[in-house]
Amino acid sequence: MAFGNFSEDSGAPMAEINMTPLVDVMLVLLVVFIVTAPLLSNAVRVDLPRAAAATHQDKPEQIRLAIDAAGALWWNDAPLNEAVLAARLQAAVASHPDVELHVRADKAVRYELVAKALASAQQAGISRIGFITQQP
Repeated sequence: MAFGNFSEDSGAPMAEINMTPLVDVMLVLLVVFIVTAPLLSNAVRVDLPRAAAATHQDKPEQIRLAIDAAGALWWNDAPLNEAVLAARLQAAVASHPDVELHVRADKAVRYELVAKALASAQQAGISRIGFITQQP
């Protein structure tokens, strides 16, 4: 044989667990816990400034624009002509710059009408536009 064996029964498998890697890992973990344990118990005192909450926040004006299946426009539940929409949007932006537009369109309305309404809102300078939907 090229490698010598000192035991007499050379065909028996080795039945012992090699403990060296296990002990090495346990010692490394012990050192890590010894180093990090004092850091977990020390707290740093930070004096944060006190801020008073605003009791009244100015909510932007909300415009509810509805488009029914026939293509008719409704401004805050009042009927509106399509030709007047752009002027009303510009007047709303002039009176309150942070105006919000909530668009509710019927499922059967043509996309072209919704796109025209959104283009008018964009040209008027409205940047806050939301879509209202109903869950079935």
